[in-house]
Parts: sequence; C-alpha cells; structure tokens
Amino acid sequence: MKFLTAMTITLTLGLQTMIDGPSVAQLYPNKPIRFITPYPPGGGTSVVARIVGQKLTEKWGQQVLVDNRGGGNTIIGTEIGAKASPDGYTILFVDSTLAILPNFSSSLPYDTLRDFAPVATLTRIPFMLVLHPSLSANNLQELLALAKSKPGQLTYASSGNGGQGHLAMEVLSQLTSVKLQHIPYKGGGPALTDLLGGHVQMHINVPINLIGPVKSGRLKAMAITGESRLAALPQLPTFAEAGVPNFDVSYWQGVVAPAGTSPLIVDKMSTELAKILSMSDVKERLNSQGADPFISNPQQFAAMIKAELMKYGKVIKAANIKLD
Repeated sequence: MKFLTAMTITLTLGLQTMIDGPSVAQLYPNKPIRFITPYPPGGGTSVVARIVGQKLTEKWGQQVLVDNRGGGNTIIGTEIGAKASPDGYTILFVDSTLAILPNFSSSLPYDTLRDFAPVATLTRIPFMLVLHPSLSANNLQELLALAKSKPGQLTYASSGNGGQGHLAMEVLSQLTSVKLQHIPYKGGGPALTDLLGGHVQMHINVPINLIGPVKSGRLKAMAITGESRLAALPQLPTFAEAGVPNFDVSYWQGVVAPAGTSPLIVDKMSTELAKILSMSDVKERLNSQGADPFISNPQQFAAMIKAELMKYGKVIKAANIKLD
C-alpha cells in the first residue's frame, strides 16, 4: 500500500510538472518586460537595446520597456538586474564590462557567474588599431618592428585605465613582445582628439569612431580584429592576415536574466532574439552602429562569459593593472 501511495504521488508530481512546465513558456510573457540598460540614455548601447526591445514588443504583443540605469561603470544597473525577481519580467543588457570588472574588485554587489542566467549575445564589434600619420609605419609588421626598436617610447591613448581599449593593447603587447606607453583619458572622445592632434601616437577603438579620420587621411589604419575585413575599408587586413593570428579581442553585447529564471523562459527568449538578429532590417540598423549581429544560445553565452573573465584576468595580472 505504501509503495502504491508513493508511486501515485510520484506519478502525480511528474504529471503536474509536465503540465506546469511547458505552460510557463507558453504563457510568457503576459505583462510588460523591464529591460535594464546600465548606461545613460543616448549612447550606442541604448540604441541597440531599443532596437531589440521594439522587435520583442512587436513579436510578443507586450511592451518591452528600456530602463536606463547608468552610473558606477555599469555597476548600478547591473546590481539592479542581479537582484530583480527571476520571473522573466526583468532582463539586463550587458557587455564586455561584465567580464572585466570582477578582475579588478572582489567586492562587487553581484557575482558575474553566479547571479545571472545568460540568455543570448546580441552584437559583436571588432577593434581597429590606428596610428597618427607622423609614425613612419605603414603596416602592422612595420609598427611592431618600430616598437621593438624603441621599447616603451611609442604611446597609445585609451578611454580609461582598465577599459577594454587599454586591455586590448595589453593583449597585443603580450602577444607580440612589444613594450608601449599607455596614456589613459577620461573617455574615447578626448583620447581620439589628442591622437588627431599628434599628442599620442596610436589608439585602438571600434571602427565607427575611426573610419572617418582614416578615410580622410588624418589617421592610418593598421589592422582590425575579427575574422573578416570591414566592408567600409576592404583594403584593411585582419590581425590574422597581418601576422598576429591570436589577437582575439572584440566588444560584445548581450542579454542576461536574474539567476533562477526558468530555463524554459530563458530558452524562449534566446530563440526569439536569434530570430530578431536574423532580420534584414535589424542587421542594417545594427550595422549602422558599427555592430554585427552575434547569435548564441544560453550555454554558448555562459561559456563565453567564463572564458572572457579568465582571459582578461590573466592579462590584468600579467600587466599588473590597477584601477585608479
């Protein structure tokens, strides 16, 4: 009798799980979704978030509201996302910063690997290395040879100490055994201004900020990260083509949910985002921001975050980088 009772309970629970489980995803969403972006409104991240949010609204018939919560180098908005209810009605826009900051602080109010359920990547943006025309190098190998002949004398500007531009140049330096002098600025705008003025000699940034000065001859482009050349600068080689095959650095953006969110909801959202990123009008709008659609599932995104966290941790430790 006890055996039959236990079996009955087990079968009932199993049946209830089968009934309730799919219904979670089938009924989702049935109210508005809050899409937190840990940046102020008006920047490129907000543009991408609004493109995606608009398409989700159209497809699901529920409003996806972009909530800009900038400040604290993304920490403020990211903490809000981490501590939100894991019901699928709060999602968080993240980027490469999510995998960089933990390497500088053990006291963040969230844990990058524990407190989030990765949903999907959205975009990936390569980095372009440019020089001031006063430098004699006309290609990457000439630049590396010049840097090795003048260790520590060539300067590069970054948008800030510990930022991805700084780390990208440290990766390049470690891969090629060259020593460069880092000049940090408070933002990419001032860094580019001083580069154009000849106060620093090189800079690495996303192409959308550099294509204009390169085409006008005010800067010289050396190479671009990623697997393919830019349509806007088809003559510019990738780093692999230019002789540095392992320089794999890019700026990425994605969506995560609070840890504990139903895997059924996560998978449904991930599938929908993949469809959105495949739409021709979305591709065009992202390309206008200098970004390429980047499709991944939750498992792939989780593995990428972990790999990026480890990669930048090694770079930061080797270069002994400290935040100001």
